[in-house]
Amino acid sequence: MLDAGTSLSVTTLRELLFYQPETGAFQWKANSGRAIAGAAAGTMRHNGYLGITIQRRRFMAHRLAWLYVYGTWPRGQIDHINGCRSDNRIENLRDVDWETNAQNMRHPSKASSTGVLGIYPVRNGFAAKISVDGKSQYLGSFQSHEDASAAYLDAKRRLHPGCTL
Repeated sequence: MLDAGTSLSVTTLRELLFYQPETGAFQWKANSGRAIAGAAAGTMRHNGYLGITIQRRRFMAHRLAWLYVYGTWPRGQIDHINGCRSDNRIENLRDVDWETNAQNMRHPSKASSTGVLGIYPVRNGFAAKISVDGKSQYLGSFQSHEDASAAYLDAKRRLHPGCTL
């Protein structure tokens, strides 16, 4: 995906597409190539983000939404505040650094052995840990994954300013 380093200007974007900030939807303004005026723009990618091809270049819709509304490319990453990657309403988007975006994680990685964010199995139950300023902090061990998860979520809300849970 390309963006800030490209030659796509806000003027060109606004000439080609209409963006509805309340819904996060993009529509084509005119027929062009495969685009049909009035049709929804973009395709859902395998990772849950919407991509839009403009001038043979693919862009992330959430970054285009930022450009469309504010007139400049975002400086950092665009975080979906509610965690839904396809929700491109401008009120759900914020321009943040990598760390803040990571603090708003809501789902564990695919490599997670428990399938629960912030916890892992230990001999007599589950343990929780959280990363703060690049350092791992052990939160304790618990008999159930529910208790470990509750401890992690409590710590996440206190220690991660970017968290919106």
